[in-house]
Amino acid sequence: MSVAERGSYGPYGGQYVPETLMPALEELERGWTAIRDDPSFKAELGELQETYVGRPTPLYPTERIGDTKSVYLKREDLCHTGAHKINNALGQALLARRLQKRRIVAETGAGQHGVAAATVCARFGMECVVYMGAEDMERQRPNVERMGLLGAEVRPVEFGTRTLKEATSEAIRDWITNVETTHYLIGSCVGPHPYPELVRELQAVIGREAREQILAAEGRLPDAVVACVGGGSNAIGIFAGFLADEGVRLVGVEAAGAASLGTGRPGVLHGARSSILSDDDGQIADAHSISAGLDYPGVGPEHAFLRDTGRAEYLPATDEEALAALHLLAEQEGIIAALEPAHALARALELDAELIVVCLSGRGDKDLAVVLAHDR
Repeated sequence: MSVAERGSYGPYGGQYVPETLMPALEELERGWTAIRDDPSFKAELGELQETYVGRPTPLYPTERIGDTKSVYLKREDLCHTGAHKINNALGQALLARRLQKRRIVAETGAGQHGVAAATVCARFGMECVVYMGAEDMERQRPNVERMGLLGAEVRPVEFGTRTLKEATSEAIRDWITNVETTHYLIGSCVGPHPYPELVRELQAVIGREAREQILAAEGRLPDAVVACVGGGSNAIGIFAGFLADEGVRLVGVEAAGAASLGTGRPGVLHGARSSILSDDDGQIADAHSISAGLDYPGVGPEHAFLRDTGRAEYLPATDEEALAALHLLAEQEGIIAALEPAHALARALELDAELIVVCLSGRGDKDLAVVLAHDR
């Protein structure tokens, strides 16, 4: 069944799901509509963001990179669990609790969303099952171990490319089977409506804080805001704070081997219409990135809409460029970034702009084995 008009971003978005999932999506939409403006929900979420997550995260002015540019880093790597993923996981856990769902399923690529899901489930006493591609489990072993320590069950996915696309498919299958008791805690601004809107609003705290912080620091808005884009949740979160500011460039940076916006075409993936990597017959093509979190052949529908309208631009960065940016930031600023935001930093340093805000969406301890293996 398809309900394209619900949750649409121009020609993108909608609900392209089996009939059996429609009641769950309708229940989720009703629940989200009821609480998103509820003062008690906002108060509870705000308190936990401050005392549990560690918000607001700082906006750090770099000292030794950027040459003549002023480059600020929005330090989402300093959130509890080490990435922006906790913002969304916390909000969805509160929503699931109000919907009386005691079991959570999630997908993860780089492992940070899986860790965030396991963390909030431990905090609220929920059962947690995380699906993760076997390939990603090998290259993100520290996060697999963290999920286990937090009490989550990590289920390896052994078919296909054994990465995020297949993990998402398995999580959806589980949800369909157990829809009465289970909430699917999706990790990015993808999937059927209302997930893209829900995740965007829970991540918009990044953009609200960043806008206020750059005005306090510089007395003006930045020339450009830059973020990496896989599914696109950290990017849509920070972009949300600047969408109405037409003078601010919004720049998303994709992995060159997974450039759904740069080289993709319209199609349906995981319940929504967006820009996806596919062949001439419409079959999903394989994506590649050294960063597990960007290794996905689709993207959130709002990003496809922002590309088409020209409000945001999307550029590629190669594995080698991301690695070089990661080393530069570590050696010049003493900050080890995750490989995902290293892609954003690589392009940000080349922009024709004087004042730039980069979303440093996660820390790099999860990627040390990959980086060191490549350096050898």
